[in-house]
Amino acid sequence: MSMNDMASRLCGFGNHFASEAVPGALPVGRNSPQRAPHGLYAELLSGSAFTAPRAENRRTWMYRRQPSVVVGAYEPYAQPFVKTGAAMGVAAPPNPLRWHPCEIPDDAPDFVDGLRTMVVNGDADAQTGMAAHVYLAGRSMDRRAFVNADGEMLLVPQQGALTITTELGVLRVAPGDMALLPRGLAFKVGVDGPSRGYVCENHGAAFRLPELGPIGSNGLANPRDFEAPHAAFDATPAAHEIVRKFGGALWRAERASSPFDVVAWHGNLAPVRYDTRRFNTIGSISFDHPDPSIFTVLTSPSDTPGTANVDFVIFPPRWLVAEDTFRPPWYHRNVMSEFMGLVYGQYDAKPEGFRPGGASLHNMMVPHGPDAEAFDKASAAALAPQKLDHTLAFMFESRWRMRPTEWALRPGALDENYARCWTPLRDRFTPTTP
Repeated sequence: MSMNDMASRLCGFGNHFASEAVPGALPVGRNSPQRAPHGLYAELLSGSAFTAPRAENRRTWMYRRQPSVVVGAYEPYAQPFVKTGAAMGVAAPPNPLRWHPCEIPDDAPDFVDGLRTMVVNGDADAQTGMAAHVYLAGRSMDRRAFVNADGEMLLVPQQGALTITTELGVLRVAPGDMALLPRGLAFKVGVDGPSRGYVCENHGAAFRLPELGPIGSNGLANPRDFEAPHAAFDATPAAHEIVRKFGGALWRAERASSPFDVVAWHGNLAPVRYDTRRFNTIGSISFDHPDPSIFTVLTSPSDTPGTANVDFVIFPPRWLVAEDTFRPPWYHRNVMSEFMGLVYGQYDAKPEGFRPGGASLHNMMVPHGPDAEAFDKASAAALAPQKLDHTLAFMFESRWRMRPTEWALRPGALDENYARCWTPLRDRFTPTTP
């Protein structure tokens, strides 16, 4: 089967599933027989320690034309805009930060060279923390593959659809979708034109669905809505450049054949696509604005229960019906740090200044909330049922303080006037009013 013959299928996120591009390519009853079918090589991709509990163990067996060890020696690869770990951030005051959408240059490179790191924390070697990047891509990765050994990558397209070719098959994602690519899996990104989006690089525990607790068995993201690819392989394998992220640095090597040569695979570690329009939003039907944790799609837990290494949270279209309630997010300070982006539409707490393709950072204990315009409008609104429609914002939320990069703090994209959106919030205290 060639790459063009691929079609995605439904899978249970985190569950075991299998796919083969050629009938009989999957061994029956054993993972590494003495001779794999069709002259293939058996190779295991492990996303967890071998001795991890069964429920936490993630791995996939691949049956490929050549093993991934068939590659030349690596040498340093220069990509000065990709940063990893808190040490690569810069000191910044505890101010709220906001960025205008980054312009996609006319000569925009491919996905790898178009990555720009916005904020960092943690330590990839210690397997803690994350990085938030944007990508500004204008051409497809052709005979080139990217492998990230530092963490898994969650892609959120904002402009332009992506065709993501992985070792296990192809995912097609557009604005409104997200793709999750496991640590250590080779992939390349194809674009149809100027493309922009966000990336969460997770150095910590693998993303998984959050527990639902009192919500029960239904709500938020459902496992059946995560899509994994059918097995597919290059029909005419050709030499590829392999770019590997390893220890916070990028390295390159030449491979005489395509890394996309997996004919069959089975396991529970796979790239997946998720359509955020399938998210089952939970909200209040009496009073008060619920915590944003009810919008969590995926979570990477830390060693402190209930305090995530990183959460992926979305704010999709939804109904607001609560009575006697200020409906936008309330003013707050949080022990978690919040990096936000807007895919499309308007964010209800920032109706004007926060634009699609832009971003904001509210670090731990930095006060933030609705701007003055949103406060005035929400305070006077008639509290009839209201539908927030055609909007999709998201948040990468982490227990670790996020440090912006030098590139993020450069003049131009950084909104120097962001804090002024709260200046009109005057003192309204009237002691004689009940």
